[in-house]
Amino acid sequence: MKCLIPLFVLLMTSMGSVSAQKVFSVDAAYQADVKIFVVDAAHQADLLVFKVDAAYQAEKNEGLWFFVDAAYQAEKKVFFVENAYQADLLIYFVDAKYQAKWEESGKKHLMY
Repeated sequence: MKCLIPLFVLLMTSMGSVSAQKVFSVDAAYQADVKIFVVDAAHQADLLVFKVDAAYQAEKNEGLWFFVDAAYQAEKKVFFVENAYQADLLIYFVDAKYQAKWEESGKKHLMY
């Protein structure tokens, strides 16, 4: 029993540190962890996304995304669908880092 407590603590802390903001755009929906649709206006989005310039800036689950060059580097693989009804997550790309945020916190789990 004493061995299980440290193992449980380690598991819980490692889960909290996982961020899924390094993304890779795949070529087919079946390869994706999350299907994404880009909406025309911020008020339609579940998540407001800002594309950062470096991987180290893509931390936490706050809408700061860094697009990696290979699938193995990604924490999440995404596929951009053509229609909103096909998507798991609706996003809108914003122009400034401070604008990135979740509008629909119930979908946060999709990017963990």
